[in-house]
Amino acid sequence: MNRETPRASGSQGAGAEKSPSGFYDAAFLHFRSGRVEAAEQHCRQALLRDPKHADSLHLLGLIRASANRLSEAIDLIAEAIRVDPTVPDYFSNLGTLLQRLDRLEEALKSYDLALKLKPDLVDVWIRLGDLLRRQQRNYEALLTYDHVVAIDACNTEAINKGGLLLLELEQFEKALAKFDLLLTLQPGRAEVLDHRAICFSRLGRWEEAAASYRRSLEIAPDRAETHNSLGGVLVELHEYDAARQHFLNAIAIKPDFIAALNNLGIVLVDLKRFDEALSVYNQALSISAGVAEVLSNKAGALRGLGRLDEALACYDRAIALKPDYAQAHVNRGTCLDDMMRADEALLCYHRAIALHPGDAEAHWNLAINRLRAGDFRTGWLEGEWRWKCPALGLRERMFERPLWLGNDPIDGKTLLLHSDQGLGDALQFCRYVPSAAARGAQVILEVQPALRELLSSLTGVSRIVAAGEGLPDFDLHCSLASLPLAFGTELDSIPSDFPYLSADDTGRRWAGRLGSTGKPRIGLVWSGNPKHGNDQNRSLPLVSLLPLFDLEAHFVSLQKEVRPDDHIMLRERGDILNLGGELESLADTAALIAHLDLVISVDTSVAHLAGALGRPVWILLPHVPDWR
Repeated sequence: MNRETPRASGSQGAGAEKSPSGFYDAAFLHFRSGRVEAAEQHCRQALLRDPKHADSLHLLGLIRASANRLSEAIDLIAEAIRVDPTVPDYFSNLGTLLQRLDRLEEALKSYDLALKLKPDLVDVWIRLGDLLRRQQRNYEALLTYDHVVAIDACNTEAINKGGLLLLELEQFEKALAKFDLLLTLQPGRAEVLDHRAICFSRLGRWEEAAASYRRSLEIAPDRAETHNSLGGVLVELHEYDAARQHFLNAIAIKPDFIAALNNLGIVLVDLKRFDEALSVYNQALSISAGVAEVLSNKAGALRGLGRLDEALACYDRAIALKPDYAQAHVNRGTCLDDMMRADEALLCYHRAIALHPGDAEAHWNLAINRLRAGDFRTGWLEGEWRWKCPALGLRERMFERPLWLGNDPIDGKTLLLHSDQGLGDALQFCRYVPSAAARGAQVILEVQPALRELLSSLTGVSRIVAAGEGLPDFDLHCSLASLPLAFGTELDSIPSDFPYLSADDTGRRWAGRLGSTGKPRIGLVWSGNPKHGNDQNRSLPLVSLLPLFDLEAHFVSLQKEVRPDDHIMLRERGDILNLGGELESLADTAALIAHLDLVISVDTSVAHLAGALGRPVWILLPHVPDWR
């Protein structure tokens, strides 16, 4: 219990109503019924008859406390204790009042004295735990709450407070156990389900977090905060449409809910619905114009619309409001990179890192900025932050054998090189395998299954393994994308022995399919993975290439995944040989490219493949190109 309580005297017998105890009993009943003035009058009558009547002094102290006259209350209860130091309630209530005045050490002593008189006072133990929390003595507080549960296994207040403190201390598994216990005792508590969901979220157990929030909403469907939190979890699960609906639910319940409006804007940007996102951010800013996070995210929507000058102005406003907002500095740098103002962008990344040295996104953006500028020394080093950058979703491999980054000799060693990013990256960086073998290493190459056949003939490979298969023994390991760092690559030392891959079309399958027209054979790839973060700038519709078809050439589609509108055009055009659907592997694609005179491609793995095969390739680049 978190309020001060009087105690009944239990007086009885003839004439008791006119004795100090009789007046006290009447005062006690009045106080319990909320009739404070009558209670005070009866206390005064009791004290007129016996100025040392401890219960009346104590109750009068509580009456003073109810009027927030805490110093007077403390003096009265202290006087009651001097009269009778054997009553634990006196010490307990004195401790509570001292705690309200932040006289914490005195309160602690008072609680100790109460518990010496009566060790099983669970209310006092809980108050003691609360006091220890205020003193940042968190582990002692946890022990105190646990002691309450040892006394009373069903004390939900102590279980809940212990769970909340464990959550605050980021001991999520232990907190989860507390909340699960609490739900067995009180199954219908929506806020406990919410706290349980927070634990799951912090542990990355998104499905379980979503389930817990959904249970909470079944009990209390009008909790705006729960809808907002569930929306955030659904974003992590990439269920953007469902997340959007829960953000809308939160806003319908609480129209001025800035956090939900901000989150709705974020998910609309993820859905590439930039105009809608901009409208939502403007709505949030009409409620509160000074929220730096909303301004920064609004700038992101403006970037999506290509309105870069307005986006930059928004970032500037966000930073003016919150100069230490590291994420806004990172985003501003990205915007400046989009504007090809690399030196200014660089300053933004350095500022973000100064504010938050562990900001992986700032380091990664710095790496891309430097690689694009040709500053490879900085770029490779900063690129190692990719493992910690959530947006990239990479998983750093943990091996018992040490990582090799070029410092140790590898002559006579078995070196595992493993692919860590996409197919195009593996095709680009596998060019280092011959260099590793030339240093005396026996190279084991682990790549995506789609690359195994194609890369099996790569010079320097002792053994090739498809990802997911068991690995043989090795001495050292390195990811493919870290090889430029390991070899200290500069612009003038990029391995450039072409071709470094070869194609096998011994059955002459593609020669037969292509036929002989006497015209140059040109392969086309016009779109990449639609889920790529920069797809809107990287891919283009087939209709954009129509002017090419007026040339005297034989055009061949290498496009494996064809979007619906492009399917229609491919069916209608007789001047494009559509072989994309017949390509069963990258080895197939390589064999087909070997028969072509030129490949024209957007920035996809096919462009890397054509280059690795030594075939002429033209790459269609966006205004802000990839650093490669």
